Amino acid sequence: MTQNIHPTAYVATDAVLGANCTVGPFAVIESQVELGDRCRVGAHAVIQPCTKLGAGNILHPHVVLGDLPQDVNFKAETLSWLICGDDNVFREGFTAHRSAKENGETRIGSGCFFMNNSHVAHDCQIGDHTLFANNVAIGGHVAIGDRVFMGGGVVVHQFCRIGSFAMVQGTTGLNMDVIPFTLIGGRPAKHYKLNTVGLRRAGLSGERYAVLSAAFRLLRNKQNLDILPETEELHYLRTWLAVKSKRGTHGFMEVRKKHD
Repeated sequence: MTQNIHPTAYVATDAVLGANCTVGPFAVIESQVELGDRCRVGAHAVIQPCTKLGAGNILHPHVVLGDLPQDVNFKAETLSWLICGDDNVFREGFTAHRSAKENGETRIGSGCFFMNNSHVAHDCQIGDHTLFANNVAIGGHVAIGDRVFMGGGVVVHQFCRIGSFAMVQGTTGLNMDVIPFTLIGGRPAKHYKLNTVGLRRAGLSGERYAVLSAAFRLLRNKQNLDILPETEELHYLRTWLAVKSKRGTHGFMEVRKKHD
C-alpha cells in the first residue's frame, strides 16, 4: 500500500491505514484506529483510539476525532466508538467524540462538510451530505438526517432530532425537534416555511414538492396528513413524526408566510 507519512507524525503500530493515505506533520494516529483508502490527515490533527474512518476523508489541521465524551459520569475504560463514512471534510478545529455507552457508537455519514470549530458530541447520529457552518455545537444523542444545513453558531440541546433536508438559520438555539424539509430560525426558534432552495437543488419538484407544501400547511394548522397522496418524502415525514420525541417539536411562526 502506498502511504505518505511525514517523519514527525506518530502512527501507532496497530493502526490500520488504507492505500494512498497521507499523514501530515505532527499528526497523531493512535491505537485501534482504522482509516480507509485515500484519507488525508492534516498537520497536528489527532485521531484517538476506537475511531474508524471510511475512504476519502479529509482532516484539516488541528482536527480531533474520537476523544472521550464530555460526560462527567463517563469511565475512561468504556469501550465505545466513533464511526465515520466516506468523503467527509473536517475543517480546522473540528471535534467529534466517541460514544459514552459501552459498545455504543457516535456515527457520521458520508459526504458531510464540517466547518471550522464545529462539534459533534457523544452518541450523535449524523446523516449523509449534511453541512455544519462555523462554530455549530450539538449536544449528546442528537440525531440529524440527510442533507441538513446548520448555519453558523447554531447550538442544539441533547436528544433533539433534526429531520432530513431541514435548514437551520445561523445563531439559532434549538431545544426541541426540527421537522424535515423546513426552514427554522428566530428566538425562540420557529418553523416558517419549506426549505425551498434545498429541496429544488435535490431535484424535488412538481407533484412531489406540491405534496410537501400541502403537508407543511396542514401541519401548521394542526391537521392530519392522511388526505395527501403518498410520496417517498411524505412517507419519511410521517415516519419521522410517528417517533416519540424526547424533546417535543418546535412550533410555527404565528404570521403566515406565502408558500412557493
